[in-house]
Order: sequence, then C-alpha cells, then structure tokens
Amino acid sequence: MADCGADTTLAFEPRFDEAGLITAICVDDADGTVLMVAHMNEEALSLTRRTGLAHFWSRSRRSLWKKGESSGNMLSVSEILVDCDQDCLLVRVVPAGPACHTGRRSCFYRRVTDTGLEMVGD
Repeated sequence: MADCGADTTLAFEPRFDEAGLITAICVDDADGTVLMVAHMNEEALSLTRRTGLAHFWSRSRRSLWKKGESSGNMLSVSEILVDCDQDCLLVRVVPAGPACHTGRRSCFYRRVTDTGLEMVGD
C-alpha cells in the first residue's frame, strides 16, 4: 500500500467544500440500502455526533434541519464513516419511517433508462 499521508490519518479532519458543506450519504444500518443524500455543515455534523440524530444543512432553505423533525421520520445514527480524503460521509442510520419526502423508503426509487425513468423498489 502506498504511503498516502493525510489520507491514512486517524484524526477526524472533515474537508468541507467552498460552501462549507460535506456530502452525507445515508444508508439503512440493517441492509445497506441507500436512503438519501444530503449535506452537512460543521454545525449539522456536530449536532449529529452529539445527539445521535441526523442533522443537515438545507441548501435550498439555507438553514439547519433535523431529519424528521416535522414528520417524525428521524434517522438515528449508528455509525459515521468518512472516505479516504475526508470529503464525504457515509452515515449508517436506523430510520423511524420513510427517508424520502415523497413518503418512499428511499429517495432512489427511479432508474434512468434510454427513454427516461422507470420506477424501482417500493
């Protein structure tokens, strides 16, 4: 294995982008299904780690939000993994209901085809 320096450190040093955000991919802890992708700023990441509930930064509303705060479909965090260059998080969660705002289990319910989209999953 090549010496990658900072890419092999055990210090958690998340690399936020120029907007101060880091991508967070949320997967179901039970079966690995990708539920949603969102973004965290430093405050959202800190709240997530402190409370054990997923918090994100809404780029459209430009505000902090706790997933499920109004719907009750919160995401309890089991584990947070970071990729090799610390610019993306994999958040393993236990969902308290659908993760997608459409009411579906996952936000990834359509497949891209040659003619458009087709429904998949639940």
